[in-house]
Amino acid sequence: MEIIKKLTSLTKKYPRPVVALGMFDGVHRGHAAVIGHAIDVAKTIGGTALVFTFSNHPLTVIAPDDAPLMIGSKNLRREIFDGLGVDVLIEIPFTKDFSRKSPEEFLELLKEKISPAYVVTGPNYTFGRFGRGNGRLLLREAQDYGFKAEVCQAFTVDRKIVSSTRIRALIAAGDLAGANELLGRNFTYAGEVVNGDKRGRKLGFPTANLEISDRRAMLPNGAYIVRVKVRGQDFNGIANIGDNPTFKAQRRRLEVFIDNFSGDIYGEEIFVGFVSKLRDEKIFASVDDLKAQLAEDLRTMKNATTD
Repeated sequence: MEIIKKLTSLTKKYPRPVVALGMFDGVHRGHAAVIGHAIDVAKTIGGTALVFTFSNHPLTVIAPDDAPLMIGSKNLRREIFDGLGVDVLIEIPFTKDFSRKSPEEFLELLKEKISPAYVVTGPNYTFGRFGRGNGRLLLREAQDYGFKAEVCQAFTVDRKIVSSTRIRALIAAGDLAGANELLGRNFTYAGEVVNGDKRGRKLGFPTANLEISDRRAMLPNGAYIVRVKVRGQDFNGIANIGDNPTFKAQRRRLEVFIDNFSGDIYGEEIFVGFVSKLRDEKIFASVDDLKAQLAEDLRTMKNATTD
């Protein structure tokens, strides 16, 4: 998948572009349906499947105090796009200048820079200044800008529309199973491994430590069974979210024990996919009690992943 970070003329580079438009935060099942339809159309017409999105949420510019917590990281989203079969990702910054474009100016931009054969969106996609552009306008005006438009129906689970807002609420409430069902995959937190206290190594459970961003959605504190992608390989693991109350003066962070893995991965990005919850966060009376609980967590994880 080719990644384009600055929008320049692509009209001669890619044959018959089919463009999926959206923010695609979290790339949930509804998003995957929109992108999958664009990919199918591109295959049918012998074209190129493109995703056009922004590297930052528009609300971070328009109304920063109202900007939502992001469900995934930029690199995680790229991996998911690639896995879906997207040929080209156009991922540009949303700026104040961009926010001033009228819906018509946005459509003219698509025509001038990409010259799409098709444009595909979800039912709630809006574009242009104040979000005045919507699916009805897109369908009505598409022909004048030289392309065909399709607005996909809302994707529902249990008769409820799948949305990033709904998934954020499930994550915050600790409903991991519910969030994973709507995502169509494990909720995943990606981050760079940072130096910790190396206390886990002394306990016999060395951990990779990730800082928890206050701009990203995250589950409540506790211990979880996880799948961890390190250097392109997948491993089972145990993760703890919290401030490690047994040892005082700790910041909230994500600590991950990666089973059957050894190596120096400081400074590298890993992807931690949450499978199920093991238990709530606890305060232990002694280090020995903590070690015993970690051993029990490991046994539970191994039993769960070998069933």
